[in-house]
Amino acid sequence: MTNPQEIYDLLLDYGNNTTSIQEVIIGLTWTICHGKEIGLCMSPALPTRTLSWPGTLVNRSVADIAPWLQSWDSYQATIGMAAINAVINSQSNLQEMSQPIISSGSANLAVFEHFLPKLRGKRVSIIGRYPGLDRYENEMEINVIELKPGPGDFPAPASEYLLPKSDWVFLTGTSIPNKTFPRLVELSRNAKLVLMGPTVPWLAELAEFGIDYLAGVTVVDPQALRQTVAEGGGVRIFETGVQYRLYDFS
Repeated sequence: MTNPQEIYDLLLDYGNNTTSIQEVIIGLTWTICHGKEIGLCMSPALPTRTLSWPGTLVNRSVADIAPWLQSWDSYQATIGMAAINAVINSQSNLQEMSQPIISSGSANLAVFEHFLPKLRGKRVSIIGRYPGLDRYENEMEINVIELKPGPGDFPAPASEYLLPKSDWVFLTGTSIPNKTFPRLVELSRNAKLVLMGPTVPWLAELAEFGIDYLAGVTVVDPQALRQTVAEGGGVRIFETGVQYRLYDFS
């Protein structure tokens, strides 16, 4: 990727929208912005008591908040991403064109279950530790790369070495607001690349960045989603308010 700003310019074009924000919920794991539709983004794992805007976001326009996506303040970037996703979810038909991913096991792992026949015996790098991934360790060579690595995880700099050698890369949509997306996509150009998670924007233009599959979510029960997020829900949103869907660009 020659211009790392390109993805952000694209998203800000969609965010230039006069829709008023009805609600913002910053949950323990997920952040919601509700305009005409609901947009999601993963919340920062950085507890704070010093945010400057609580009580001021409702009734502001998406266009006013969307530029926060480019901020290096993780909370601002998160809210900006969620606001832009709310607009995209009200305009894009890519969700309807995608196929639902049905899992017989944990809904959180539905994407990996779907691709499992193609992943067996392959080198698979996953950006972000998804709960339950250890069940696949005997099926493939898994490298989990984390900004805050736990036992068995690789730290972020390992991306430079692991992604170019991977057959498949599963990239969290949160890489967009945390600004790692441009480099991680570039490192994954020799792999099949899946952009996944509730933060994923449903945009056909993402194929131009080298994305092979979008594995995002649709909101199936807005009220249940809001309640689950507000009550600190993490993977539980996949059982209550959202469903994984897959779009294949090939």
